[in-house]
Amino acid sequence: MIKWIQNLFSSPKTEENTDNMKKFLIVGLGNIGSEYVNTRHNIGFKIVDFLAKKEGISFETVKLGALAEYKFKGRTFLLLKPNTYMNLSGKAVKYWMDKENIPLENIFVITDDLNLSFGTIRIRKKGSDGGHNGLKNINLVLNTQEYTRFRFGISDEFKKGQQVDYVLGDWDDNEKAKLPERLELASEIIKSFGTAGLENTMTTFNGK
Repeated sequence: MIKWIQNLFSSPKTEENTDNMKKFLIVGLGNIGSEYVNTRHNIGFKIVDFLAKKEGISFETVKLGALAEYKFKGRTFLLLKPNTYMNLSGKAVKYWMDKENIPLENIFVITDDLNLSFGTIRIRKKGSDGGHNGLKNINLVLNTQEYTRFRFGISDEFKKGQQVDYVLGDWDDNEKAKLPERLELASEIIKSFGTAGLENTMTTFNGK
C-alpha cells in the first residue's frame, strides 16, 4: 500500500525525459576563421570535424555556431562548434544545452591543454579552467565546473613569452604525422562517452 502511494506521487519517467538522457552535446572549442583552422588551439574543432567527416555528416550554420547531428547505437550526438570565439564559448554551450534540453551530465567539452604532452588524453567529470579562456567562460556562464571536459595535450614546447604564438601556431611536421591516429582515438572517445558512460570512458582512455 505504501509503495503504491509513493508511486502515485513520484514523478513518472516520461518518454521525453528518457530521450533527453540519450542526447549528448559534444562541444569542440576553437576560433572561427581560416587563419585558425590548423592551429593547436583549434583541436576541439578539428576533432568534431574529423568525426563528422568519418561518419559522412555535415555541419549546418546555426545560432551561435555550427551544428552536426550524429546518431549511434540509439544515442544522438550534437556536435557543436561555437562561432563566438574562444573567450565567449559559454554563450553557445548554454544556448544549445537549453534549446535541446540536454542535462549537464551529457555535456562533453573538448579543449587543448598546454600541461599535457602532445596527444595525451585526459578526461575529467569536473575541474577548474586551468587557465583556459574557453573553459573559464563556460564555467562562468553555466555557473558550475561540474561538466565533463576532454583535454587534448598540445605540450608546452615554446620559449618564454611565446605562448600565444605557440598556441595559435600550426602543428609542426612531427605532430601532423601523428594527428590522424590521435583524431581516430578521439572520435572513439566521443562515442564511448555516450554509450559506455563517463567512468568506463575515463578508465579506458585516460593517459593514452
